Amino acid sequence: MFTATIAPNQFSLSHIPDDLFSSIELLKKELNAVILAHYYQEADIQDIADYIGDSLGLSQQAASTSADVILFAGVHFMAETAKILNPDKLVLLPDLNAGCSLADSCPADKFAQFKAQYPQHIVISYINCSAEIKALSDIICTSSNAVKIVQQIPENQPIIFAPDRNLGRYVMEQTGRDMILWNGSCIVHETFSEKKIIQLKVQHPQAEILAHPECETHILRHADYIGSTTALLKYAIKSANREFIIATEPGIIHQMEKEAPEKFFIPAPPENNCACNECPHMRLNTLEKVYLALKNRTPEINIPESIRVKALKPIQKMLAMS
Repeated sequence: MFTATIAPNQFSLSHIPDDLFSSIELLKKELNAVILAHYYQEADIQDIADYIGDSLGLSQQAASTSADVILFAGVHFMAETAKILNPDKLVLLPDLNAGCSLADSCPADKFAQFKAQYPQHIVISYINCSAEIKALSDIICTSSNAVKIVQQIPENQPIIFAPDRNLGRYVMEQTGRDMILWNGSCIVHETFSEKKIIQLKVQHPQAEILAHPECETHILRHADYIGSTTALLKYAIKSANREFIIATEPGIIHQMEKEAPEKFFIPAPPENNCACNECPHMRLNTLEKVYLALKNRTPEINIPESIRVKALKPIQKMLAMS
């Protein structure tokens, strides 16, 4: 888990300016800061970001930025990745409670014991994991490149895939490789209702179903297209179709509507009558917290150097193999 320094009263809202967009732009120039935001962030944060992307694109941007300060509008493993790649830069996360259910499902101590049972296996870990898990891995992957990376591994080399079992199953299906899977999952991508999606399809028979590979198999089997958030966005823009049911966190729909305003996007519904298809961790970040993080230069992400160095190697392998 990361460590951080938090200024007193960091989340006091008493001195928030009326025009947050202009105030954030001024702070960015003052600090030589860049804002990297995931597609699952709220619309206002996406609109103020310098770069919006999925985990692969964000990693690539973090690796190449010339900014002195990186504000990561996402969750903690994303900010950790930016710090791993940029040890001398100030890396900020607007809300330290913005964690990740998938990363939390794979504690480092338990995973180390699991890994020890398979000494001949290499470990390919989905980037949605802690710095400690990255340090225990041989190669990192994202949903954008997981299939491509596994295809580059010699067929006689056994593989452990962690921490997402659903993405692991999808990669196994696409590559024909048998892998040992860690039993982790994302609460958002396991909340979609197959029954309600079928009902939506009946109501919108022309709609294509676009799904993220973190979804469960019974959801993926209904999908017309499966891909990372960036791949889903590109597909929706290029497709001649005009209606889509989106089976991933609905934050991506903001970009879909901006890029293809003439099309109609429907978020896939969860099992319960709730907003459970929204990531509660991603949504902890707000425009006010982005402003305060830049103003106060905190919360800052720090990683022990011994962990950072070990975690850097599998990330660099991923970037090279991508």
